[in-house]
Amino acid sequence: MADKVEFELVSPERLLVSQGVDMVVVPGEEGDFGVLPGHALFLSGVRPGVIEIYDGDKISDRIFVAGGFAEVTGERCTVLAEEAVNLAEVERTTVEARIRDNEQAISIASPDEDVSSYRIDLGIGRALLEALENK
Repeated sequence: MADKVEFELVSPERLLVSQGVDMVVVPGEEGDFGVLPGHALFLSGVRPGVIEIYDGDKISDRIFVAGGFAEVTGERCTVLAEEAVNLAEVERTTVEARIRDNEQAISIASPDEDVSSYRIDLGIGRALLEALENK
């Protein structure tokens, strides 16, 4: 069994992480799951939440993902994220503005206007704000 699991995090914009890690914890649709070297094959949807990357027994990085898919093998964990941002780079005021903008767009929409994209983005903004509060 290898000492590390290769972890890759890919968003539509770029490859955010590609490194060997001791463990990674991913917010799966059925609950958080940890990946260690030698993990069984596994596919999962990813819900909005925080990916925690471990170096030894300490969290070395926390990255918010807005959702996506994860593929796990015995040697690798790959997450394809709809949106991803390192929590260390997020400004609370920016997230609060995102939430306000979506709430306003929903409140002023006409009754026949489709506001589903605003509701989705509002949910992502709220999940990101919660992640910042639990940092």
